Amino acid sequence: MKKAVVLVSGGMDSAVVLALAREQGYATHALSVRYGQRHTSELDAAARVARALGAVAHKTVAVDLASIGGSALTDAGIAVPEDRDGHEIGTAIPVTYVPARNTIMLSLALGWAEVLGSADLFCGVNAVDYSGYPDCRPEFIEAFRQLANVATKAGVEGVGFRVHAPLLRLSKADIVREGLRLGVDFAQTVSCYQADADGRACGHCDACRLRAQGFAAAGVADPTRYRP
Repeated sequence: MKKAVVLVSGGMDSAVVLALAREQGYATHALSVRYGQRHTSELDAAARVARALGAVAHKTVAVDLASIGGSALTDAGIAVPEDRDGHEIGTAIPVTYVPARNTIMLSLALGWAEVLGSADLFCGVNAVDYSGYPDCRPEFIEAFRQLANVATKAGVEGVGFRVHAPLLRLSKADIVREGLRLGVDFAQTVSCYQADADGRACGHCDACRLRAQGFAAAGVADPTRYRP
């Protein structure tokens, strides 16, 4: 089987991407990153998702992005925005943006792929129903693909790395429908920026609101567990 490295955060989008990669015939190697996020229940979810969706391996790599700060997801002194409506979300880059996070995560995936002899990286970035992050746009994915092919031994020897972002132009409702088609158990996933140790969601952050809107638009019951 072809090998692929799939970034798995523990959220709903990356779970769907992992299921898609498996459907496409890849032996999936799931990669999660402990980057200094303020809660780690999403990493517990990533392990559950990797097992449930048949990843042949799951690796968690630690990178201390909290040491440089600059994001509400890594710095307790920056508040996570709450209860923003759909017109506000995505209009500007929010404080939940983590500087260089996707660049670093894809770089780690690239390194593992090169060791495995794989040419395929999968990530769950989305440029439709998202929070406005610059590293979730098609321009970023294409730029990283080009980088991968000039920055690695395998790339300059002609392997031809591919960066797959199958959810890039899907709405959250489309992602929900695709996940259900693929048998993804969304109850195992954690998307919330402020989830508690048990993975229960706050229901107020941008991630929670986008997730809830996706299930509502798809006409599907939301399986998310919320804090009282």
